[in-house]
Amino acid sequence: MEYKDYYKILGVDKKASQDDIKKTYRKLAVKYHPDKNPGDKKSEEKFKEINEAYDVLGDADKRKKYDELGANWQAYEKGGFPNDFNNRNTGRGSRQQGRSQQFHPGDESDFSDFFESFFGQQGGFSSARGGRRGGMQMKGEDYQAETTITLEEAFNGTTRQLNLPDQKLNLKLKPGIEDGQVLRMKEKGGTGMNGGPNGDLFITVHIEKHPRFERKGNDLYFDEPLDAITAILGGKIPVQGIDKAVNITIPAGTDSDKVFRLKGMGMPDNKTPANRGDGYVRVYITVPKNLSAQDKELLEKIGK
Repeated sequence: MEYKDYYKILGVDKKASQDDIKKTYRKLAVKYHPDKNPGDKKSEEKFKEINEAYDVLGDADKRKKYDELGANWQAYEKGGFPNDFNNRNTGRGSRQQGRSQQFHPGDESDFSDFFESFFGQQGGFSSARGGRRGGMQMKGEDYQAETTITLEEAFNGTTRQLNLPDQKLNLKLKPGIEDGQVLRMKEKGGTGMNGGPNGDLFITVHIEKHPRFERKGNDLYFDEPLDAITAILGGKIPVQGIDKAVNITIPAGTDSDKVFRLKGMGMPDNKTPANRGDGYVRVYITVPKNLSAQDKELLEKIGK
């Protein structure tokens, strides 16, 4: 009977922590999962092998028994362990050999004869682990998706249909969603194994660059032209925000690049849409063109 080096199978050091073993196992389980390798017998066997290794090394008590077994395996092959070793490590005493003799190579087990002979046909597992004997419950693979919307859609809220390999989902986006925000749809990912839960779907939302508005948090920044006469004399000008227009008062003698705050004219808060950021409009002075002779004469008088 061949000795199974479970550390080598998982590719971990014998001094690896339980947490490191768990992380390594999860990566391998995803890589060799039958759902990702349909019809691949080698991957299926590798998947069974890493599950067997983790069933031992992932359990601190079984790992301890296995570590003691490893140092004495050659002695076991020659004549079996002394009864005191069996009593100490398996809790079954001399009955262990009798149980191993009941194992047949044709038995439809997920575990090797090495595992069965040392840990027994049930391996100490309860039926709560689901599926065939020894089959571990595994969460399905998480899916990743992306969608792109306009700033106006981010302001008002919108819906998107996601076309996944095996399903179509309607994604509802609340007002105020941010660029790069990741949404989670629970259990909309890959199918779980042996009764395990489905994976999750994570959707990254991208917002197109807007030609007029620049978003910073929930505030919106934009520019507005201001004619020179109004800048000099003062007055009111209309300003178009993302959802409405307002008139703002321009004080006499306003310089170019002056910024005015428009309270409550920014983006809605994603968690509390009734709360909105502010708008910030920067005016830039434009020079009048195609002046009449009378206008030029008037400007010349002002200049003097």
